[in-house]
Amino acid sequence: MRAHAGEKPFTCDQCGKSFSRKDSLERHMTVHPGEKPFTCGQCGKSFRNKPNLDVHMTVHTGEKPHTCDQCGKSFTQKPNLIRHMKIHTGEKPHSCDQCGKSFAQSPHLKIHMRIHNGEKKFTCDHCGKSFLRASNLKTHLVVHTKEKPHSCSVCGKSFSLLYILHVHQKIHNDVRDYMCFECGKSFTAASSLKLHQRIHTGEKPHKCSYCEKRFNQSSYLKVHERIHSREKPHTCNHCGLSFSFKSHLKIHMKIHAVEKPYYRDPCGKRTTRKHLQEEDRENTSDPEPAE
Repeated sequence: MRAHAGEKPFTCDQCGKSFSRKDSLERHMTVHPGEKPFTCGQCGKSFRNKPNLDVHMTVHTGEKPHTCDQCGKSFTQKPNLIRHMKIHTGEKPHSCDQCGKSFAQSPHLKIHMRIHNGEKKFTCDHCGKSFLRASNLKTHLVVHTKEKPHSCSVCGKSFSLLYILHVHQKIHNDVRDYMCFECGKSFTAASSLKLHQRIHTGEKPHKCSYCEKRFNQSSYLKVHERIHSREKPHTCNHCGLSFSFKSHLKIHMKIHAVEKPYYRDPCGKRTTRKHLQEEDRENTSDPEPAE
């Protein structure tokens, strides 16, 4: 009857909030710092309320009661399923007020905003390089450790991160969870779908820092900027000659393979090491990656 009358005789002595029932007040009290009366019997972790403990218990039981009716993927929590469904619906309600780019989840928008404000708070202890995301730093660290502890049981290929192995294994199982609703093409990874969708949208988020050219993939931008920086990261391990593009290094390596100062290309043209070097110096005329 108190609920109908609007009477709330039970008041929190921490924040002053009032409740019509005593058990509602008791649940509320767990919100205040320090109180976590619900403890997991498996690992000892404590929680402020029983619903949070119940969700945590699925970690130990492996239970995933919330299943996507589009692809069959299961989740421990309903909010995770709701977020996942946006992959299938294409819904992106969270938009950047700087560039207009939209995202399916608000955490992804927050990470994106670091691009505009220049924030890179995750720094490598080995070389000082900084990253927008903790996951990017974790991926980078294998450059220093060179560890690849996760091996594919089908082909034996090894990977530095477990999630990369899981994506790779879908190739063997032919599992393609992510489908483009524009053309019906399917992909093994969400990142591959995202890159593909830019073909339909025409989105080119990666802008050259030297000129006005834009690209739909960061890898294309990286290759393009070598025209301006004249960076030559591809080095021959036989003679030390360096090239801006991997394709030029592959052509050059044929010289060492046949142990001759020149080779003939498919058109019959004689190509020398000196010619390749001069061609690379004139890389302003090099073919650029597809935009």
